[in-house]
Amino acid sequence: MNAPAQTHQGLPAVPGRVRPFEKTQQPTSLLLKALLGRELAPSKAEFDGVVGALWVGDPEMDALVDWMMEFGAREARALFEKAINEGLAAIKDCPEPLRHFVRKMEKRPEWVDFDLIDEGARFIHSTGMTAPYVLRDLALMGGYLLSGFNQSLVLTGALNKGASRRVAETGKWWIDCTEVGGLRRFGPGFHSTMHVRMVHSLVRRNLNSRKDWDASEWGMPLSQVDMVATYLGFCVVMLGGLRKLGVPVTPRESKAVMHLWKYSSWLMGVEERWLVDTESQGIVLLHHTLMTQSRPDETSRELGKALAEEPLERHFSHFEGLQRRLAYEKHLSVSRYFLDKEKMEQLGLPSSTLPWYPVATLVPRFVGHVAQRYNPLLRGRQERRGRRDQLAVLNQMFGEAEQGIIRPDSQHPGHV
Repeated sequence: MNAPAQTHQGLPAVPGRVRPFEKTQQPTSLLLKALLGRELAPSKAEFDGVVGALWVGDPEMDALVDWMMEFGAREARALFEKAINEGLAAIKDCPEPLRHFVRKMEKRPEWVDFDLIDEGARFIHSTGMTAPYVLRDLALMGGYLLSGFNQSLVLTGALNKGASRRVAETGKWWIDCTEVGGLRRFGPGFHSTMHVRMVHSLVRRNLNSRKDWDASEWGMPLSQVDMVATYLGFCVVMLGGLRKLGVPVTPRESKAVMHLWKYSSWLMGVEERWLVDTESQGIVLLHHTLMTQSRPDETSRELGKALAEEPLERHFSHFEGLQRRLAYEKHLSVSRYFLDKEKMEQLGLPSSTLPWYPVATLVPRFVGHVAQRYNPLLRGRQERRGRRDQLAVLNQMFGEAEQGIIRPDSQHPGHV
Protein backbone atom coordinates (compact mmCIF):
# COMPACT_ATOMS: atom_id res chain seq x y z
CA MET A 1 0.00 0.00 0.00
CA ASN A 2 1.23 3.49 -0.74
CA ALA A 3 2.21 5.75 2.13
CA PRO A 4 -1.02 7.11 3.64
CA ALA A 5 -1.90 10.76 3.41
CA GLN A 6 -1.39 12.77 6.58
CA THR A 7 -4.59 13.78 8.29
CA HIS A 8 -5.97 14.19 11.82
CA GLN A 9 -3.47 16.79 12.98
CA GLY A 10 -0.49 15.22 11.27
CA LEU A 11 -1.39 11.62 12.03
CA PRO A 12 -1.53 8.97 9.29
CA ALA A 13 -4.92 8.46 7.64
CA VAL A 14 -4.62 4.71 8.26
CA PRO A 15 -3.79 3.81 11.89
CA GLY A 16 -1.10 1.20 12.34
CA ARG A 17 -3.59 -1.37 13.65
CA VAL A 18 -5.23 -1.71 10.22
CA ARG A 19 -4.41 -4.65 7.97
CA PRO A 20 -3.38 -3.53 4.46
CA PHE A 21 -6.21 -3.67 1.92
CA GLU A 22 -4.44 -6.31 -0.19
CA LYS A 23 -4.37 -8.69 2.78
CA THR A 24 -8.13 -8.40 3.28
CA GLN A 25 -8.88 -9.78 -0.18
CA GLN A 26 -9.06 -13.46 0.73
CA PRO A 27 -11.40 -15.55 -1.45
CA THR A 28 -14.76 -16.57 0.00
CA SER A 29 -15.81 -20.21 -0.16
CA LEU A 30 -18.67 -20.99 -2.54
CA LEU A 31 -20.91 -22.14 0.32
CA LEU A 32 -20.32 -19.04 2.42
CA LYS A 33 -20.75 -16.81 -0.61
CA ALA A 34 -24.08 -18.46 -1.34
CA LEU A 35 -25.20 -17.97 2.28
CA LEU A 36 -24.09 -14.34 2.44
CA GLY A 37 -25.04 -13.39 -1.10
CA ARG A 38 -21.70 -11.70 -1.64
CA GLU A 39 -17.96 -11.89 -1.11
CA LEU A 40 -16.88 -11.64 2.52
CA ALA A 41 -13.90 -9.41 1.68
CA PRO A 42 -14.52 -5.66 1.61
CA SER A 43 -14.52 -3.57 -1.53
CA LYS A 44 -12.08 -0.66 -1.59
CA ALA A 45 -14.92 1.73 -0.75
CA GLU A 46 -15.99 -0.45 2.20
CA PHE A 47 -12.39 -0.71 3.39
CA ASP A 48 -11.94 3.05 3.25
CA GLY A 49 -15.23 3.58 5.08
CA VAL A 50 -14.25 1.33 7.98
CA VAL A 51 -10.78 2.87 8.22
CA GLY A 52 -12.30 6.34 8.28
CA ALA A 53 -14.60 5.30 11.12
CA LEU A 54 -11.54 4.61 13.27
CA TRP A 55 -11.25 8.38 13.60
CA VAL A 56 -14.90 8.90 14.59
CA GLY A 57 -16.15 8.65 18.15
CA ASP A 58 -19.65 9.71 19.17
CA PRO A 59 -19.89 13.32 17.94
CA GLU A 60 -23.24 14.12 19.56
CA MET A 61 -22.42 12.77 23.01
CA ASP A 62 -18.85 14.06 22.80
CA ALA A 63 -20.21 17.56 22.11
CA LEU A 64 -22.60 17.24 25.05
CA VAL A 65 -19.76 16.17 27.34
CA ASP A 66 -17.70 19.15 26.17
CA TRP A 67 -20.61 21.35 27.23
CA MET A 68 -20.88 19.49 30.56
CA MET A 69 -17.24 20.22 31.33
CA GLU A 70 -17.74 23.93 30.57
CA PHE A 71 -21.01 24.12 32.50
CA GLY A 72 -19.63 22.30 35.53
CA ALA A 73 -19.18 18.56 35.39
CA ARG A 74 -20.94 17.59 38.61
CA GLU A 75 -23.97 19.83 38.15
CA ALA A 76 -24.29 19.03 34.43
CA ARG A 77 -24.08 15.31 35.07
CA ALA A 78 -26.88 15.58 37.65
CA LEU A 79 -29.02 17.42 35.09
CA PHE A 80 -28.24 14.76 32.49
CA GLU A 81 -29.32 11.95 34.83
CA LYS A 82 -32.50 13.81 35.76
CA ALA A 83 -33.39 14.46 32.11
CA ILE A 84 -32.84 10.82 31.18
CA ASN A 85 -34.62 9.35 34.18
CA GLU A 86 -37.51 11.81 34.64
CA GLY A 87 -37.78 13.63 31.32
CA LEU A 88 -37.11 17.20 30.22
CA ALA A 89 -40.25 18.46 31.93
CA ALA A 90 -38.58 17.76 35.28
CA ILE A 91 -35.89 20.38 34.59
CA LYS A 92 -36.87 24.04 34.78
CA ASP A 93 -35.01 26.13 32.19
CA CYS A 94 -33.17 23.11 30.83
CA PRO A 95 -29.94 24.16 29.07
CA GLU A 96 -30.33 23.98 25.31
CA PRO A 97 -27.43 21.52 24.60
CA LEU A 98 -29.01 19.00 26.97
CA ARG A 99 -32.52 19.62 25.68
CA HIS A 100 -31.38 19.13 22.06
CA PHE A 101 -29.61 15.83 22.84
CA VAL A 102 -32.47 14.31 24.87
CA ARG A 103 -35.11 15.33 22.34
CA LYS A 104 -33.19 13.59 19.59
CA MET A 105 -32.96 10.41 21.67
CA GLU A 106 -36.67 10.57 22.44
CA LYS A 107 -37.55 10.83 18.76
CA ARG A 108 -36.96 7.22 17.85
CA PRO A 109 -36.30 6.29 14.21
CA GLU A 110 -39.26 5.26 12.05
CA TRP A 111 -37.82 1.77 11.62
CA VAL A 112 -38.12 0.89 15.31
CA ASP A 113 -40.63 -1.92 16.00
CA PHE A 114 -41.06 -2.43 19.74
CA ASP A 115 -43.18 -5.56 19.29
CA LEU A 116 -40.29 -7.16 17.39
CA ILE A 117 -37.82 -5.96 20.03
CA ASP A 118 -39.93 -7.59 22.74
CA GLU A 119 -39.93 -10.83 20.75
CA GLY A 120 -36.16 -10.68 20.73
CA ALA A 121 -36.09 -10.11 24.49
CA ARG A 122 -38.37 -13.10 25.16
CA PHE A 123 -36.22 -15.32 22.96
CA ILE A 124 -33.14 -14.23 24.89
CA HIS A 125 -34.95 -15.06 28.14
CA SER A 126 -35.72 -18.54 26.80
CA THR A 127 -32.02 -19.26 26.25
CA GLY A 128 -31.38 -19.16 29.97
CA MET A 129 -27.68 -19.26 30.75
CA THR A 130 -26.69 -20.31 27.22
CA ALA A 131 -26.71 -16.75 25.86
CA PRO A 132 -24.58 -15.39 28.74
CA TYR A 133 -22.14 -18.27 28.28
CA VAL A 134 -21.73 -17.38 24.61
CA LEU A 135 -21.38 -13.66 25.30
CA ARG A 136 -18.88 -14.14 28.10
CA ASP A 137 -16.82 -17.11 26.96
CA LEU A 138 -16.82 -16.51 23.21
CA ALA A 139 -17.66 -12.89 22.37
CA LEU A 140 -15.87 -11.22 25.30
CA MET A 141 -13.07 -13.72 25.84
CA GLY A 142 -12.46 -14.13 22.12
CA GLY A 143 -12.56 -10.36 21.69
CA TYR A 144 -9.49 -10.05 23.89
CA LEU A 145 -7.51 -11.77 21.14
CA LEU A 146 -8.00 -8.57 19.11
CA SER A 147 -5.60 -6.33 20.98
CA GLY A 148 -6.89 -3.16 19.35
CA PHE A 149 -9.97 -3.46 21.55
CA ASN A 150 -7.90 -3.86 24.71
CA GLN A 151 -6.01 -0.59 24.79
CA SER A 152 -8.74 1.54 26.38
CA LEU A 153 -9.26 -1.09 29.10
CA VAL A 154 -5.57 -1.12 29.88
CA LEU A 155 -5.01 2.63 29.93
CA THR A 156 -8.09 3.40 32.03
CA GLY A 157 -6.86 0.95 34.67
CA ALA A 158 -9.72 -1.49 34.16
CA LEU A 159 -7.29 -4.38 34.63
CA ASN A 160 -6.74 -3.25 38.20
CA LYS A 161 -10.36 -2.51 39.11
CA GLY A 162 -11.49 -6.13 39.08
CA ALA A 163 -12.88 -8.23 36.27
CA SER A 164 -15.74 -9.32 38.51
CA ARG A 165 -17.13 -5.80 38.81
CA ARG A 166 -16.63 -5.07 35.10
CA VAL A 167 -18.48 -8.21 34.04
CA ALA A 168 -21.26 -7.58 36.57
CA GLU A 169 -21.79 -4.02 35.32
CA THR A 170 -21.92 -5.17 31.71
CA GLY A 171 -24.34 -7.91 32.76
CA LYS A 172 -26.59 -5.36 34.46
CA TRP A 173 -26.72 -3.26 31.28
CA TRP A 174 -27.45 -6.39 29.21
CA ILE A 175 -30.26 -7.41 31.58
CA ASP A 176 -31.76 -3.91 31.39
CA CYS A 177 -31.66 -3.90 27.57
CA THR A 178 -33.23 -7.35 27.29
CA GLU A 179 -36.18 -6.70 29.58
CA VAL A 180 -39.52 -6.71 27.78
CA GLY A 181 -40.15 -3.01 27.25
CA GLY A 182 -36.67 -2.24 28.51
CA LEU A 183 -35.68 -0.03 25.57
CA ARG A 184 -38.79 2.15 25.65
CA ARG A 185 -38.29 5.77 26.67
CA PHE A 186 -38.49 5.25 30.43
CA GLY A 187 -37.43 1.62 30.46
CA PRO A 188 -34.31 0.43 32.30
CA GLY A 189 -32.47 -0.35 29.08
CA PHE A 190 -32.93 3.19 27.78
CA HIS A 191 -31.66 4.66 31.06
CA SER A 192 -28.67 2.33 31.28
CA THR A 193 -27.67 2.80 27.65
CA MET A 194 -27.71 6.58 27.92
CA HIS A 195 -25.59 6.37 31.05
CA VAL A 196 -23.06 4.00 29.50
CA ARG A 197 -22.90 6.21 26.41
CA MET A 198 -22.01 9.21 28.57
CA VAL A 199 -19.33 7.24 30.43
CA HIS A 200 -17.83 6.06 27.12
CA SER A 201 -17.56 9.68 26.04
CA LEU A 202 -15.78 10.58 29.28
CA VAL A 203 -13.34 7.74 28.68
CA ARG A 204 -12.78 8.91 25.10
CA ARG A 205 -12.16 12.46 26.30
CA ASN A 206 -9.75 11.29 28.99
CA LEU A 207 -7.74 9.02 26.71
CA ASN A 208 -7.54 11.59 23.93
CA SER A 209 -5.82 13.96 26.37
CA ARG A 210 -3.19 11.45 27.46
CA LYS A 211 0.29 11.24 26.00
CA ASP A 212 0.33 7.44 26.31
CA TRP A 213 -2.60 7.06 23.90
CA ASP A 214 -0.93 6.33 20.55
CA ALA A 215 -3.47 7.68 18.06
CA SER A 216 -1.19 6.89 15.11
CA GLU A 217 -1.51 3.21 16.05
CA TRP A 218 -5.03 3.00 17.49
CA GLY A 219 -7.01 5.88 16.01
CA MET A 220 -9.79 7.38 18.13
CA PRO A 221 -10.44 5.74 21.53
CA LEU A 222 -13.74 3.84 21.53
CA SER A 223 -14.24 4.62 17.86
CA GLN A 224 -17.28 3.79 15.74
CA VAL A 225 -15.46 0.65 14.58
CA ASP A 226 -14.98 -0.53 18.15
CA MET A 227 -18.62 0.19 18.98
CA VAL A 228 -19.85 -1.61 15.86
CA ALA A 229 -17.80 -4.73 16.57
CA THR A 230 -19.09 -4.75 20.15
CA TYR A 231 -22.70 -4.36 18.97
CA LEU A 232 -22.33 -7.26 16.54
CA GLY A 233 -20.92 -9.41 19.31
CA PHE A 234 -24.22 -9.09 21.20
CA CYS A 235 -26.27 -10.28 18.22
CA VAL A 236 -24.31 -11.96 15.41
CA VAL A 237 -21.77 -13.74 17.62
CA MET A 238 -24.42 -14.65 20.17
CA LEU A 239 -26.77 -16.17 17.60
CA GLY A 240 -23.98 -18.21 15.99
CA GLY A 241 -22.77 -19.41 19.37
CA LEU A 242 -26.28 -20.38 20.47
CA ARG A 243 -26.65 -22.64 17.46
CA LYS A 244 -23.32 -24.29 18.13
CA LEU A 245 -24.43 -24.98 21.71
CA GLY A 246 -27.61 -26.69 20.53
CA VAL A 247 -30.16 -23.86 20.59
CA PRO A 248 -32.05 -23.72 17.27
CA VAL A 249 -32.81 -20.20 16.07
CA THR A 250 -35.64 -19.51 13.64
CA PRO A 251 -35.41 -16.74 11.02
CA ARG A 252 -38.01 -14.76 12.98
CA GLU A 253 -36.02 -15.07 16.21
CA SER A 254 -32.85 -14.02 14.43
CA LYS A 255 -34.63 -10.98 12.98
CA ALA A 256 -35.99 -10.03 16.40
CA VAL A 257 -32.61 -10.27 18.14
CA MET A 258 -30.92 -8.28 15.39
CA HIS A 259 -33.59 -5.60 15.67
CA LEU A 260 -33.26 -5.36 19.46
CA TRP A 261 -29.54 -4.70 19.25
CA LYS A 262 -29.92 -2.42 16.24
CA TYR A 263 -32.03 -0.02 18.30
CA SER A 264 -29.95 -0.42 21.44
CA SER A 265 -26.84 0.43 19.43
CA TRP A 266 -28.53 3.45 17.86
CA LEU A 267 -29.21 4.67 21.38
CA MET A 268 -25.56 3.97 22.24
CA GLY A 269 -24.36 6.30 19.47
CA VAL A 270 -23.58 3.92 16.62
CA GLU A 271 -24.22 5.75 13.35
CA GLU A 272 -27.14 4.45 11.28
CA ARG A 273 -24.84 3.65 8.36
CA TRP A 274 -23.40 0.79 10.44
CA LEU A 275 -26.69 -0.67 11.68
CA VAL A 276 -27.85 -3.86 9.94
CA ASP A 277 -31.07 -5.87 9.84
CA THR A 278 -29.94 -9.42 9.13
CA GLU A 279 -27.36 -11.86 10.41
CA SER A 280 -25.76 -12.20 7.00
CA GLN A 281 -25.25 -8.44 6.79
CA GLY A 282 -23.87 -8.52 10.32
CA ILE A 283 -21.41 -11.32 9.53
CA VAL A 284 -19.99 -9.32 6.63
CA LEU A 285 -19.74 -6.12 8.65
CA LEU A 286 -18.14 -7.91 11.61
CA HIS A 287 -15.52 -9.35 9.29
CA HIS A 288 -14.81 -5.88 7.94
CA THR A 289 -14.34 -4.42 11.44
CA LEU A 290 -11.96 -7.23 12.41
CA MET A 291 -9.53 -6.24 9.66
CA THR A 292 -8.69 -3.20 11.80
CA GLN A 293 -7.56 -5.26 14.76
CA SER A 294 -4.07 -6.16 15.89
CA ARG A 295 -2.82 -9.62 16.80
CA PRO A 296 -2.94 -10.93 20.39
CA ASP A 297 -0.38 -9.42 22.75
CA GLU A 298 0.30 -9.25 26.46
CA THR A 299 -2.97 -7.39 27.05
CA SER A 300 -4.80 -10.42 25.64
CA ARG A 301 -3.20 -12.63 28.29
CA GLU A 302 -3.83 -10.20 31.14
CA LEU A 303 -7.47 -9.61 30.28
CA GLY A 304 -8.09 -13.26 29.44
CA LYS A 305 -6.72 -14.52 32.76
CA ALA A 306 -8.61 -11.83 34.70
CA LEU A 307 -11.90 -12.79 33.03
CA ALA A 308 -11.26 -16.51 33.51
CA GLU A 309 -10.77 -15.99 37.25
CA GLU A 310 -13.90 -13.85 37.67
CA PRO A 311 -16.11 -16.79 38.81
CA LEU A 312 -13.76 -17.33 41.76
CA GLU A 313 -15.09 -14.03 43.20
CA ARG A 314 -18.81 -14.79 42.87
CA HIS A 315 -21.09 -15.01 45.88
CA PHE A 316 -23.02 -18.19 46.70
CA SER A 317 -25.29 -18.90 49.65
CA HIS A 318 -23.79 -22.34 50.34
CA PHE A 319 -20.75 -24.46 49.38
CA GLU A 320 -19.23 -21.25 48.06
CA GLY A 321 -15.74 -22.58 47.43
CA LEU A 322 -17.03 -25.60 45.52
CA GLN A 323 -19.53 -23.62 43.46
CA ARG A 324 -16.95 -21.00 42.58
CA ARG A 325 -14.58 -23.68 41.32
CA LEU A 326 -17.34 -25.39 39.35
CA ALA A 327 -18.34 -22.10 37.69
CA TYR A 328 -14.69 -21.43 36.85
CA GLU A 329 -14.27 -24.84 35.20
CA LYS A 330 -17.58 -24.55 33.31
CA HIS A 331 -16.64 -21.22 31.77
CA LEU A 332 -13.18 -22.44 30.82
CA SER A 333 -14.70 -25.48 29.12
CA VAL A 334 -17.10 -23.31 27.11
CA SER A 335 -14.22 -21.11 25.95
CA ARG A 336 -12.31 -24.22 24.92
CA TYR A 337 -15.36 -25.43 22.97
CA PHE A 338 -15.19 -22.28 20.82
CA LEU A 339 -11.44 -21.57 20.83
CA ASP A 340 -8.59 -23.82 19.79
CA LYS A 341 -5.52 -24.59 21.91
CA GLU A 342 -3.42 -21.85 20.36
CA LYS A 343 -6.01 -19.18 21.13
CA MET A 344 -6.38 -20.48 24.70
CA GLU A 345 -2.64 -20.09 25.18
CA GLN A 346 -2.70 -16.60 23.66
CA LEU A 347 -5.31 -15.69 26.28
CA GLY A 348 -3.23 -17.11 29.12
CA LEU A 349 -5.70 -19.96 29.63
CA PRO A 350 -4.82 -23.64 30.15
CA SER A 351 -4.79 -25.28 26.73
CA SER A 352 -5.30 -28.69 28.35
CA THR A 353 -8.89 -27.76 29.22
CA LEU A 354 -11.51 -30.01 27.64
CA PRO A 355 -14.95 -28.79 26.44
CA TRP A 356 -16.70 -31.17 28.80
CA TYR A 357 -19.59 -28.96 29.89
CA PRO A 358 -20.95 -27.87 26.48
CA VAL A 359 -20.48 -31.38 25.07
CA ALA A 360 -22.35 -32.98 28.00
CA THR A 361 -25.27 -30.55 27.78
CA LEU A 362 -25.57 -30.19 24.00
CA VAL A 363 -28.14 -32.90 23.26
CA PRO A 364 -30.41 -32.26 26.28
CA ARG A 365 -30.38 -28.56 25.47
CA PHE A 366 -31.29 -29.18 21.83
CA VAL A 367 -34.12 -31.57 22.73
CA GLY A 368 -35.51 -29.15 25.28
CA HIS A 369 -35.55 -26.20 22.91
CA VAL A 370 -37.11 -28.22 20.09
CA ALA A 371 -39.87 -29.39 22.45
CA GLN A 372 -40.73 -25.76 23.29
CA ARG A 373 -41.59 -25.05 19.68
CA TYR A 374 -44.56 -27.40 19.85
CA ASN A 375 -45.81 -26.53 23.32
CA PRO A 376 -46.55 -22.88 24.24
CA LEU A 377 -46.78 -23.81 27.94
CA LEU A 378 -43.25 -25.19 27.85
CA ARG A 379 -42.07 -22.10 26.02
CA GLY A 380 -43.54 -19.75 28.60
CA ARG A 381 -42.10 -21.81 31.44
CA GLN A 382 -38.67 -21.82 29.83
CA GLU A 383 -38.74 -18.05 29.32
CA ARG A 384 -39.53 -17.50 33.00
CA ARG A 385 -37.01 -20.05 34.23
CA GLY A 386 -34.35 -18.83 31.83
CA ARG A 387 -34.73 -15.24 33.02
CA ARG A 388 -34.55 -16.35 36.66
CA ASP A 389 -31.27 -18.10 35.92
CA GLN A 390 -29.86 -15.01 34.21
CA LEU A 391 -30.85 -12.81 37.16
CA ALA A 392 -29.46 -15.32 39.66
CA VAL A 393 -26.00 -15.19 38.09
CA LEU A 394 -26.12 -11.40 38.10
CA ASN A 395 -26.85 -11.57 41.84
CA GLN A 396 -23.89 -13.91 42.29
CA MET A 397 -21.56 -11.42 40.60
CA PHE A 398 -22.73 -8.39 42.57
CA GLY A 399 -23.19 -10.14 45.92
CA GLU A 400 -24.30 -7.58 48.50
CA ALA A 401 -23.03 -4.64 46.43
CA GLU A 402 -25.54 -2.31 44.83
CA GLN A 403 -26.44 -3.47 41.34
CA GLY A 404 -25.57 -0.65 38.99
CA ILE A 405 -23.44 0.32 36.04
CA ILE A 406 -20.11 2.11 35.94
CA ARG A 407 -20.04 5.56 37.53
CA PRO A 408 -17.71 8.47 36.87
CA ASP A 409 -15.19 9.01 39.64
CA SER A 410 -17.01 10.82 42.47
CA GLN A 411 -13.92 12.90 43.19
CA HIS A 412 -13.20 13.67 39.53
CA PRO A 413 -16.49 13.70 37.58
CA GLY A 414 -14.70 13.98 34.27
CA HIS A 415 -13.03 10.61 34.79
CA VAL A 416 -14.08 7.04 35.42
